[in-house]
Amino acid sequence: MMLRPGTFLQDRYEILEQIGSGGMSVVYKAKCHKLNRLVAIKVLKEEFCNDSSFVGKFKMEAQAAAGLSHPNIVNIYDVIDEGKLHYIVMELIEGITLKSYIRKKGCLEVKESIGIAIQVAQGIAAAHEQHIIHRDIKPQNMIISRDGKVKVADFGIARAVSAQTLTSAAMGSVHYISPEQARGGFSDERSDSYSLGITMYEMVTGRLPFEGDNTVSIALAHLEDTMVPPSVYNPDIPISLERIILKCTEKKPELRYASVNDLIADLRKSLLHPDDNFVKTEVQKRALRGDTIPISDLELAQIKERGTAMTRQPVQKKERLKRNASSEEDVNPGIEKLLAGVGIVVAVVIVAVLIVVVIKLGGAFRFGTTGNGTGAAGETREEVSILKDTEVYMPDIRNMTEELAELELKESFISMKRTYAYYDDVEKGRIAEQSPEPGAIVLKGSSVNVVVSNGSDKLDLTELELESLDGTTAQKFLENRKLIVQIVEEESDTVEAGKVLRYEPKQVAEGGIVRLYVSSGPHVDRVPVPQLTGKTEEEAIALLAEAGLTPGNTTAENSDTVSKGHIIRQSGGSEDGLIEVGGRIDYVVSSGPEVKHQRYVASINEVYDLSSLIGPGAGSSSVTVMVRLRQGTDADPIYKILTQETTVKGDVLLPISYTSIESMNGTDQGELEVVDVKSGAVLKTYPLTFFPMD
Repeated sequence: MMLRPGTFLQDRYEILEQIGSGGMSVVYKAKCHKLNRLVAIKVLKEEFCNDSSFVGKFKMEAQAAAGLSHPNIVNIYDVIDEGKLHYIVMELIEGITLKSYIRKKGCLEVKESIGIAIQVAQGIAAAHEQHIIHRDIKPQNMIISRDGKVKVADFGIARAVSAQTLTSAAMGSVHYISPEQARGGFSDERSDSYSLGITMYEMVTGRLPFEGDNTVSIALAHLEDTMVPPSVYNPDIPISLERIILKCTEKKPELRYASVNDLIADLRKSLLHPDDNFVKTEVQKRALRGDTIPISDLELAQIKERGTAMTRQPVQKKERLKRNASSEEDVNPGIEKLLAGVGIVVAVVIVAVLIVVVIKLGGAFRFGTTGNGTGAAGETREEVSILKDTEVYMPDIRNMTEELAELELKESFISMKRTYAYYDDVEKGRIAEQSPEPGAIVLKGSSVNVVVSNGSDKLDLTELELESLDGTTAQKFLENRKLIVQIVEEESDTVEAGKVLRYEPKQVAEGGIVRLYVSSGPHVDRVPVPQLTGKTEEEAIALLAEAGLTPGNTTAENSDTVSKGHIIRQSGGSEDGLIEVGGRIDYVVSSGPEVKHQRYVASINEVYDLSSLIGPGAGSSSVTVMVRLRQGTDADPIYKILTQETTVKGDVLLPISYTSIESMNGTDQGELEVVDVKSGAVLKTYPLTFFPMD
């Protein structure tokens, strides 16, 4: 049932507009008229409302979540049943979901991602303290307000949704679901940590770790597939943040953070020490303490069932890999993952027991030596005594493929922790570095840190066919690939001017420098451009002629510093100061300082009575007159018409009124004359005095 704008709920909440829709609900913006504030109302969709069991769980959990009050949790104000409608009234956050924010930016910067993760984790931790598990942590449920605060929404709703099957509306969250949720098992606080780890992965890489054609395949990936470390997609991710993400997303809950507060502590430490490898896995910490690591009944049954295969198949597989890297695998993937996890500890115990039995039965290693000091196995007493039962030598796995290296390590009961980096001299997918070094004595069940090569990060320019391009196009082409281009011109009798001749180097990393050699065409004679500045124009023309050059465009310009007739500046020629013979040089000639004329202005406001001129009967007579300004000398007067010819009656008063008469010759004296046009006689003269104006 859709709610239209203007609908009132509880005679209190006025629906303003729909602002969102999810798999199980529709969200509206509304106004609470009782408290005069804006709220968000999340209304369950009809298919959920018809399930009384679901509605009951939803109400119970939503009411529990309403008791949460934290700056990083969206506040729930009320949970209401109104007929067939079931809805939650909650805080309205003006902002953007984290999912939309990631889509908008592609991927987030490391510090920004950590800051958002800390805020989200603080909200989750507050809920966990009240024994409320979210069960649907995903960026769609995280809202970034306009002031930068991050709030988590939909607490309490997920438990009701989790009761549905993987084909229900809850499957919008399958990309973030924990393995235990995917298999329908028990979920607790560590399930929220897993989903937050997937969200952090998406923030720093801009992508999800597991994709598939359908929801089931994605859920299975969470259960079975190994996660590609986020640094593969974003090499700028520091080791501390990557280890935090990988710990959050361990398949087994017991290997994740024991509490969200522990996660928050590591996130804060990552902000201060991003490159420190301080994150420890639970297996590492427990093995170092010497604790017994429990194993599930299922895992124990698998070990018993595959006991023989565990000792035989890895060796066989390693030999096959050495013969043919692309051959089919016979080792059960489940057993491999079991050996890589908790099964390692069990294998250590089995091997230790076998060694003790062999020693007691045969005494071969300790007592069965011959006169030359070697035992039945061909080892010296000193070699055997170096290692304890719980120790092994670290194998040399450098330049092995990841798969072969993992098998090699399993034979020594050692697990492998990967990071990825670019290497020019190590093939992609092979081990470039390891720590501890080969030959070091380590505890069985410990781990080795390896760096797997991503191959070279350099761009192979030989694949771009730059020689077929002109220099300008090639430069833009390379700069678009974030390279710095240096253009070097070279003469060529065979390559057209402007075309690329060659480039150096052949391979270059992002941000590197490429020297692009561009043809300047065949050789031409060039001469130095003569210095014309400061010379007279005649001298400049002579210098150009002497060099075999000609004047180009010449212009004049006022100058307060360069004498009239001298060259102010010149242009033409290349940056190296040379020009082809017969070339043209442009120059600018000084016309001296700019002459500024002073403006002089006069005004007059008089009336001329024509009747005094015409006499009696002036009203029946008319005369054609004009008004003009007269300046200059008697011998050489100059005139300016102020009023054109006009015919007026003799008894009319002629206005002589001008507010701004400008001097024609820059002098301060002149005369205004009223002239009879027919006779040319000056009827009236008014002397004028002009005053200087700014």
